[in-house]
Amino acid sequence: MNAFVNALLRGSFLLWPLIALQPAVFGSVDDAQSFALQAAEPYVKQGFQVREDYWGGDLGSGEKKAVRQQLFKGNEYWFWLGTEVDRAKVSVHIYDSDGKLAEEPDGWEKGHFAAAHVIPKTTGSYFIIVSIEESPAERTHWALVYGFR
Repeated sequence: MNAFVNALLRGSFLLWPLIALQPAVFGSVDDAQSFALQAAEPYVKQGFQVREDYWGGDLGSGEKKAVRQQLFKGNEYWFWLGTEVDRAKVSVHIYDSDGKLAEEPDGWEKGHFAAAHVIPKTTGSYFIIVSIEESPAERTHWALVYGFR
């Protein structure tokens, strides 16, 4: 048994240099969520409450995903999108149930972060469209968080 364990240990030590040379290319939706929450930080100081729930997944360059959310007249909402892929460009936009753009003009896109702001004129279902505009990765993890006040 000792000879077997010693052979395994020797073999694994031979693999460590190969493992160490492999680039860390795998992110996760959890990593993307950390970036989305980072984008939300300045807004928390302005009184926005960030919800614990979030949406996430992975998309290829040029792909979009629609997320439906019930929003209430009288509240103000920000949606923050993030990814762990540094050179990715992302966007987020908000549409009402009729397919009309409903967001305020102060939304922004900064590389692997984006945000959209809405003050709903009516209570109802809204569609938040997240997009990976460009990315060096084949599939790019994304996460969308939101806050209200």
